[in-house]
Amino acid sequence: MSERPIAAIILAAGKGTRMNSSRHKVLHEVAGRPMIEHLLASVDRLEPHTLVTIVGEYREQLEERLAQRCVFGVQDPQLGTGHAVQQAEDALADFDGDVLVLYGDVPFVKTQTMRAMIDRLRADDAPAAVVLGFEPDDPLRYGRVVSQQGQIIKMVEYKDASEDERACTMCNSGLLAARSEDLFALLSRVKNENAQAEYYLPDIVNIAIADGRNCAVVSCDSAEEVAGINSRAELAAAEAQWQETAREDAMANGVTLRAPETVFFSYDTQLAPDVVVEPNVVFGPGVTVASGALIRAFSHLEGARVDEGVEVGPYARLRPGAVLEANSKVGNFVEIKKTTLGEGAKANHLSYLGDATVGAGANIGAGTITCNYDGYFKHQTKIGPRAFIGSNSALIAPVNIGADAIVAAGSAVSRDVNDGDLRMVRADQLVKPGWADRFHDAMKKKKAAAKKNG
Repeated sequence: MSERPIAAIILAAGKGTRMNSSRHKVLHEVAGRPMIEHLLASVDRLEPHTLVTIVGEYREQLEERLAQRCVFGVQDPQLGTGHAVQQAEDALADFDGDVLVLYGDVPFVKTQTMRAMIDRLRADDAPAAVVLGFEPDDPLRYGRVVSQQGQIIKMVEYKDASEDERACTMCNSGLLAARSEDLFALLSRVKNENAQAEYYLPDIVNIAIADGRNCAVVSCDSAEEVAGINSRAELAAAEAQWQETAREDAMANGVTLRAPETVFFSYDTQLAPDVVVEPNVVFGPGVTVASGALIRAFSHLEGARVDEGVEVGPYARLRPGAVLEANSKVGNFVEIKKTTLGEGAKANHLSYLGDATVGAGANIGAGTITCNYDGYFKHQTKIGPRAFIGSNSALIAPVNIGADAIVAAGSAVSRDVNDGDLRMVRADQLVKPGWADRFHDAMKKKKAAAKKNG
């Protein structure tokens, strides 16, 4: 069949009661990204004509988050999955194409799986609907897809299934594809004659089969791909599964993880081959690390770029806007925010660099801070190439430190320092010979007298 436009209906009207949260269920994060955003990223690769999200409880949260990407249908009251899909009919009134029905709390369906559903729908035998099935190790109480050679004979809920039907290992994921002209016509015929008095989406398959039309099933690679997330425990399990896969992928691509189970990635973490990551490292969103970099233990990186040969940590924190150029080094208990550390520059310990530019080869002594915030605005600090900032210095922004300049240890610098200059900002030292000995003697006598007098 010829190419037709694709629309996706994403069901996200559920209350998410088991999450026990004031946040919409599908906005809870896995790997630093809301679960519905994982799903949308996969859908986007199909270049859909229209995305319709069905909302209900906490609808304002989804409408605010997805307003630029989706149109919305409202399900209120909530009368089952078939009823939920019907709420997209107005949004797709002028749409003539193929429709995927997806679930916002089933975030890890792959693009190729969705494409397989659409391709099967477009096959020469033109099935009325295509169901995504899966075969878990334990079918439990999932609804069954009774089929022969990919043709569906019957869709049946577990509670309504016979022993022979329960022996079927193909389970219903709930995901479905159908042509727009078929989907809503079949939905209009679904009844709610069941214990829950709800309208179930899978009933359209049985209706189509009763009409003498064929329906097909395709299966996905694993049960994890169609796992729903309905509770905090399931959210944690999904995170663990995602992280395990990410670690395996990273190592397969040439990254060394010293203790893989202790390293945590975000959805967009990019590590080049020959990166080494020590134990207990966390990558927040927006991190890229180039080949040959070493990320030492107990470091946290977010929104940072780490170039070739850089060493980070241990116990370092890179915040958004941190750029570490080739062969630079950030050591223990150093925090970097919106700062570029030039090639070969070093900040080895106990420093804060915020809203700064540090030139190539510069050295930042222990305890140095850039005082970048005046309570209202952030200000810039510029440190020139090969500059040496002595330990325990405070650079009060806005301020420029020139190339090859030296700032003496313990200085509080509030004015620019020219190239090659020394800036020392200290009070004169006061020495009182013998004062400490006299102080100790007086204090010892006072303490002995207090003890004698009880």
